[in-house]
Amino acid sequence: MFTIVLYILAIVLLIVSSLKDTKKTVQALKKAWKSFENILPQFVAILIIVGIMLSILSPEMISKLIGDQSGFTGMIFASLIGAITLIPGFVAFPLAAALLNSGAGFMQIAVFISTLMMVGIVTIPVEITYFGKKATILRNLLAFGFSFIVAIVIGVVLT
Repeated sequence: MFTIVLYILAIVLLIVSSLKDTKKTVQALKKAWKSFENILPQFVAILIIVGIMLSILSPEMISKLIGDQSGFTGMIFASLIGAITLIPGFVAFPLAAALLNSGAGFMQIAVFISTLMMVGIVTIPVEITYFGKKATILRNLLAFGFSFIVAIVIGVVLT
């Protein structure tokens, strides 16, 4: 129901914008389409990877690797995957929901998402170029540690 309200609101505001300035509205729609075209290949590729991953890994396997019973070992595994992987947030959260539905634990998913968003193993060379080696390593280590704090707090709150 909420989604329908948002769609209706978007359409109404688009009409209002068009009535106010058609040229700017068309220009904004063209920019939006360009952004969509730029994001689409990454989004489709990640959806395919997630689909293949979820079809290969059974819910039992996911539960064993990063389920509640996996404990701290599952958190370490999830954090390393999150730190290494470079996935945009708009894909990471649906992936996290799919993993939770397949048997992953809350703490494991929390540390996965936190490291995914805050730790950048893949981007370290670029980061060193702009911030220096010491700042980059310190930031990534602090973010990695903070991810575990976040996961523990979520575990306490949700269980």
